[in-house]
Amino acid sequence: MTLFSALDWTVVGLYLIGIVIFGLFKGGKQNSAQDYFLSEKKIHWLVVALSIVATETSSLTFISVPGIAYSGNFNFLQLALGYIVGRVGVAYFLLPRYYQGSLTTVYALLESRFGLKLRRTASVVFIITRIFADGVRLYATAIPLVAIFRGYQLFSEASEPMLYAGAILVIAAATLIYVQFGGVRAVIWTDLVQLCIYILGGIVAVVLISEKLPAPMEALSEAYKQGKFAVFNFSWQNLWSSPYQFFWALIGGAALSMASHGADYIIVQRLFATKELRSSQKAIIASGIIVLGQFALFLLIGVLLHAFYNGIAMRGDEVFPKFIVSGLPSGIAGLVVAAMLSAAMSTLSSSINAIASSTVFDLYAATARGKRATPEEKLKLSKLISLIWSIVLTLSAIAYLGLSRSVVEIALSVASFTYGGLLGVFFLCLFFERIESHAAMIGFLTSIAVMTLIITQTSIAWTLYTIIGLATTLLVAQVSSWLFKPQTV
Repeated sequence: MTLFSALDWTVVGLYLIGIVIFGLFKGGKQNSAQDYFLSEKKIHWLVVALSIVATETSSLTFISVPGIAYSGNFNFLQLALGYIVGRVGVAYFLLPRYYQGSLTTVYALLESRFGLKLRRTASVVFIITRIFADGVRLYATAIPLVAIFRGYQLFSEASEPMLYAGAILVIAAATLIYVQFGGVRAVIWTDLVQLCIYILGGIVAVVLISEKLPAPMEALSEAYKQGKFAVFNFSWQNLWSSPYQFFWALIGGAALSMASHGADYIIVQRLFATKELRSSQKAIIASGIIVLGQFALFLLIGVLLHAFYNGIAMRGDEVFPKFIVSGLPSGIAGLVVAAMLSAAMSTLSSSINAIASSTVFDLYAATARGKRATPEEKLKLSKLISLIWSIVLTLSAIAYLGLSRSVVEIALSVASFTYGGLLGVFFLCLFFERIESHAAMIGFLTSIAVMTLIITQTSIAWTLYTIIGLATTLLVAQVSSWLFKPQTV
């Protein structure tokens, strides 16, 4: 085991200071809430595409994806293929409707068809989902960091809860500074830098692990013979509980991607920052291709680690942190920790800005006071709300300390409770002209209730969650429209 040297600390410190300064510089001055949250629609599509990838990439991806290949193979890539299909669907079925009006958030479209009540309900569901989902992701970031601290015998006198809380607070504080003052421009541009650092960390890991193998090409050849590079799984065994069966991975990945990138404002907000529909379409499709390459890179790390450790039994999410602690030279360890911080901060910054934007435009702007507010007043309120939500997200992360692993695992899948329903109401809005608002609301809320039961009480493959939620919303809404027709006078 090497020590976490002064050079490593310098790398981490320079990253934290540099990313804050860069975010403040790129954020510039905002003149209105629209500028703060939408950046006047001037950002290049490729920058937005990379920002999308950074936003959906958390430290869990950095740690867990190598573990998937270590314990299994490349079947996970089937999901990424489904992601591309889903993003093409978003590009050509959802985005054109979003660009027909001057929408400030994606949920404004629901108001135009179903009224303000459903818009606000969808916004509140989005906010609650992000608080739980990104709170636990922030907490999960601290898990490998604390393991690394312990491995390097750093802060040995501090208790475990103090280490977790400290790691969470440092990440949240650094992120808040550039989000608070730079708005969505700062978020998107720092996402770009953070993704580059994250990918660089992955490439460096591949090179270093390969160098430590006595015969890397022979190791890869042996891994191929063992089926470690197998992408497709056409087996019908354990069909309903196998998440990486080809059809479930492809169809489920497509549905999940349509929900996360077409109905979840944390992603759609980035698409609204481009100058036109065509740019948004290029950004969303390009992001899917980039994610495919990113997953392949980190799955390759898992295969190489399997060869490095001779396939000894180990929990998947422990494999990469173990190598970080024991196998990285001075300076490189700091770079990899900075890469983990990058993955966490890009997700957190995006969440803060998107939640605040939805709060201002979906909940506040429609009130009597919101309608009277000047652009300057809305801008001040936007920054205040960003501060409040960043504190709430931090407290949400700290609240997971000491909870059982099963609770945390449920929280990690919290988006699955709502994604099918959110996607369903957008489908109802766009493709089911005869569905009334009351039926859409019943379908939406029923879907969340059904998914809560399925996720907590069954072992159905998680790749089916969004499909089931979507089907429930559409079916219940259709039946409700027949049974509970609004009375006319």
